[in-house]
Amino acid sequence: MDTEQLQLILQSAWASVPALLVGARLTIGFALAAMVLGLPLGLAVTLLRLYAPGPVRWLAGLYVSFIRGTPLLVQIFVIYYGLPSFGIILDPVVGGVLALTLNAAAYLSETIRAAILSIPRGQHEAAYSVGLSKAETMRLIILPQAARVALPSLGNSLIGLVKDTSLVSVITVVELLRSAQLVIARTFEPFGPYLAAALIYWAISSALEVVQRRLERRFSRGG
Repeated sequence: MDTEQLQLILQSAWASVPALLVGARLTIGFALAAMVLGLPLGLAVTLLRLYAPGPVRWLAGLYVSFIRGTPLLVQIFVIYYGLPSFGIILDPVVGGVLALTLNAAAYLSETIRAAILSIPRGQHEAAYSVGLSKAETMRLIILPQAARVALPSLGNSLIGLVKDTSLVSVITVVELLRSAQLVIARTFEPFGPYLAAALIYWAISSALEVVQRRLERRFSRGG
């Protein structure tokens, strides 16, 4: 690659940045929405797997197994292209958020379950001995401690979601990757826009890593 080619690539990358930043906002929005919606769903699935009657526990485990055992891309196709066969037609943004949320919830439930199980059983018994119910014990004693244990994995899950949002480009959602593809369709120069998109993904992930480390330090101090 000579100097002129390199200059053209860098110019192409720089010229694509404004359009890519617009898509990046949607990428961040998708990841945050899936995390915010996936956390309570993942917690609910965890509690069902730990404390529900046998059949319900089995169904919750089946959901986690199915989601973790199939590619996210296939899940997106099933939700967006498969559900219309049953009369359920979703907007691309809604379909994308739904797919990411259901996927995230399954993985988050495993993180939360491991964190809850890491809390010594004696803490449950101590809470019961002072008159706390099972629900109060979980809410006041177990979950706050489990949150500290799960925090690193939850942060990693959010970073993973940022990258997973690129898959919703297949259903015409104009997030970061799709924005790069649209730029390429106009300029016929792929390397620059893809390089710029990769750097933006990296910048978002790096910023989230900084936030994650600060939260971990704060929680480790008990703040």
